Amino acid sequence: MSPTHSTSSIEELPSVEAIQPQRTKSRRSEAGNDLHLVQSHLSHHDMPVANDDDEFHEVDADQYLRFSHTRKILIVAVLSFCSFLAPISSTSILSGVPEVAVTYNTTGSIINASNALYLAFMGIAAPFWGPFSQVWGRRPIFLTSAFLFFAFSIGTALAPNLPAYFIFRVLTAFQGTSFLVVGSSAIGDIYEPRARATALGWFLSGTLIGPAFGPFIGGVIVTFCSWRVVFWLQTALGGLGTLLVFFFFPETYPHLTKADPAQKTTKQKVKFLWHRVNPARVGILLFSYPNLFFAGLAAGALVWNQYSLLTPIRYVLNPRFHLTSPIESGLFYIAPGCGYLVGTFMGGRWADHTVKKWIRKRGGVRVPEDRLKSCLVFLGIVIPGCILIYGWTVEKAVGGIPVPVLAMFIQGIAQLFCFPSLNTFCLDVMQSSGRSAEVVAGNYMFRYVFAAIGSGVVLPAVEAIGVGWFSTISALFLVVAGLCVWATTIFGDQWRKQVDAKNQRKAGVTEEQPSQPESEKRVEV
Repeated sequence: MSPTHSTSSIEELPSVEAIQPQRTKSRRSEAGNDLHLVQSHLSHHDMPVANDDDEFHEVDADQYLRFSHTRKILIVAVLSFCSFLAPISSTSILSGVPEVAVTYNTTGSIINASNALYLAFMGIAAPFWGPFSQVWGRRPIFLTSAFLFFAFSIGTALAPNLPAYFIFRVLTAFQGTSFLVVGSSAIGDIYEPRARATALGWFLSGTLIGPAFGPFIGGVIVTFCSWRVVFWLQTALGGLGTLLVFFFFPETYPHLTKADPAQKTTKQKVKFLWHRVNPARVGILLFSYPNLFFAGLAAGALVWNQYSLLTPIRYVLNPRFHLTSPIESGLFYIAPGCGYLVGTFMGGRWADHTVKKWIRKRGGVRVPEDRLKSCLVFLGIVIPGCILIYGWTVEKAVGGIPVPVLAMFIQGIAQLFCFPSLNTFCLDVMQSSGRSAEVVAGNYMFRYVFAAIGSGVVLPAVEAIGVGWFSTISALFLVVAGLCVWATTIFGDQWRKQVDAKNQRKAGVTEEQPSQPESEKRVEV
């Protein structure tokens, strides 16, 4: 078989009857079995193997054959559009902050605080949407949140006073997070691990392009119209997203079993649903395993950098280059936005290429941490270097406009080499467990908590210590996160075994009668 065949899409693999995958019997387990289910997917470093990469097949390979290649592309297109909505809302008003402040007779710092609160509630909402989608399904949650995003955007556009503005912004953020958490999980439902990073790259491009181009669009609107038009545009986009989800997004979750709660008494239903949707499960899962914690920390460092870079542009670059209008400062947001767009075509493919390369090196074994090797250089070197150049050239007034523009463009490309790797890693580790949405939710919780902190502290910090030193802090944060991810690629297997052994002792599982971990099951042609 030729080398090119190993990179073919899942549609070209043998039929389901030929594969005959091992099936996990744990996916419909009750609450008492969930702990072992997580252990079985995190306990060993290897995944289903075959003789080589050409004959590599996943457990539950049939779930990736449910939709045609064209249908998958349509699903990714709908998800990518929806992933654009919440992030663009988080930054589209940045170019109009002074105008909003005048409307409500307040200061720019207060309006920026509303943006920080928006991001904080995106993080708070993340642990809810993942578990909800595992009980009621991806489609109902997606459709509900899309409609509510549309409705609350109308409320923001019509907000008569500052408290109402804050309230509707927060409610919009809570709904918008669903697009990111459930969207990532839906892609994991339909794409097998060796191909899903490419699809996730397109999906994540919306989450990054939105924050970058949002201020430019907002700058154009605020220059010629009222700032409220920004939110009327957001309302129209939310309405379009609702229609796209209704007509073109099917149920993708393969483990949905509505009969489970239906066959229980009312008391049992309440107990069952609380166990399944309890947001604390996300936190426990995230902080139990160093692998997931460090992946979340790296994502948090990237989003901290993104929002602390984008938030103060009008206040930092306008005075530096003697700019006066919102549209002029909005032009600076195009640089990172173009970087995100360029990175979309390469980042996910690079992550998939890396995992396939390591499958061949290991003789047909897929190790989830191998995927993280694709982002190490970008996370620990390229992005910190760009941030240092940006911060100090602006601080010292050297290099003119091209230097910060080029730095923002390159770091934008580099971020798209990091996010697909980190997001796909979260899905890979929890493959077939039915809890991938919880892992993704924990990762998004981490990143938007840091986004809120970065967005909230950047202006006071820049005023106190200067943009150069603040950029140095951001660069050091990224370097530390890169070192943590590097350590995960080296010691990840050992960490999982240690945590699993501890959890097994707590659960009363003896070494004399271990159950076979899902990750040890082999699927051969």
